Amino acid sequence: MELASLSSNLLLISFFAYLIATLFFGGAVRGAKSQASYGNSRSGTIGIIITIIGFLTHVGYFITRWMASGHAPVSNMFEAVTALGMMLVAAFILLYYLYKTPSLGLFALPTAIIIIGYATMFPTEVTPLIPALKSKWLAVHVITTILGEAILAISAVAGFVLLLKKVDVKKPSNERFWLEVIVYTLVLCVGFIIATTGFRVADYEAQFTFVNKNEQIEQVTYHMPPLFGMHQYEALTEGTMQPWAETPAIIDAKKLTTTTWSFFVGTVLYILLRLIVRRPLAAVLQPLSKKANTQLMDEIGYRAVLIGFPVFTLGGLIFAMIWAHEAWSRFWGWDPKEVWALITWLFYAAFLHLRLSRGWEGKKSAWLMVIGFILIMFNFIAVNMILAGLHSYA
Repeated sequence: MELASLSSNLLLISFFAYLIATLFFGGAVRGAKSQASYGNSRSGTIGIIITIIGFLTHVGYFITRWMASGHAPVSNMFEAVTALGMMLVAAFILLYYLYKTPSLGLFALPTAIIIIGYATMFPTEVTPLIPALKSKWLAVHVITTILGEAILAISAVAGFVLLLKKVDVKKPSNERFWLEVIVYTLVLCVGFIIATTGFRVADYEAQFTFVNKNEQIEQVTYHMPPLFGMHQYEALTEGTMQPWAETPAIIDAKKLTTTTWSFFVGTVLYILLRLIVRRPLAAVLQPLSKKANTQLMDEIGYRAVLIGFPVFTLGGLIFAMIWAHEAWSRFWGWDPKEVWALITWLFYAAFLHLRLSRGWEGKKSAWLMVIGFILIMFNFIAVNMILAGLHSYA
């Protein structure tokens, strides 16, 4: 338990270190008067030093949790998402020293902060592995996959910075609309954190029984008012709110409820922010990208895909199929997560084809890089949160 407590404290230090480093990168961007001062500013140097400190404590979290649990800390939603944040920061640090661009840190670190905040909304207790996960392939497959996704996430950050600078957010257009949709999606993640924290503080709890897809009776505890009920549910908690609808057995109604509450709270938050600033949120963020070199952002994004795609292929497809054959005597089973991993792989393969054979660069390439990361996060969030499958995290 001491190691578990130390692990949690190290993660908390990382969270605040990334937050402080973001402020320094912001100072580097706003205070730079030339391209030379932008890349070699004192604020940027302090920012990257604090980022490295945060990353080291993040690695410390990962190691101490591994020691506390006795297995690779990627076996549940909390562990997998925090690992994604750690590897995203690692990829950013490497790229920063290669390209010296504080604008990348100004957007990469807040992404890591949101990812860590999102992770902490799930159960954080150290638990033993279920029998199905007791394999050496847990660490090999999951860590390699998350590393590939983290590198691909950096490509999306670079693409987003490029779009912020190149898209005219003052005039109505399809590009401005979709850029605002991306910002809205980020606000939804914050909405999830707010909703989950609020009901957790209120200590809300409602218990139900339901019939699972194997026709067995199970019990489930909701920590948010149940908007959707599990298949053939019955309430055990007196006076609890009745679900609006019953879902089929393949849908996890508890997670669907959480997702719906997150959309509601996130949308309300977005509307409030729009009323306060009285303009699109993308227009508020745009000045932060004004010092960025769009050609450099395009190069960073493309190189990140060139590295991240084969790593993702290795972990998300090849190692996954080897483990699947070892565990279930088949390489492929059309499980929801397997299908979405294939969709993601095909998307990035198409991206590289368009980039190399059709010469898609600049904004076209940036849009694809951002969409690719949305596909990755859909797999992390929607597939894990809503669809019931062999790969879905508890």
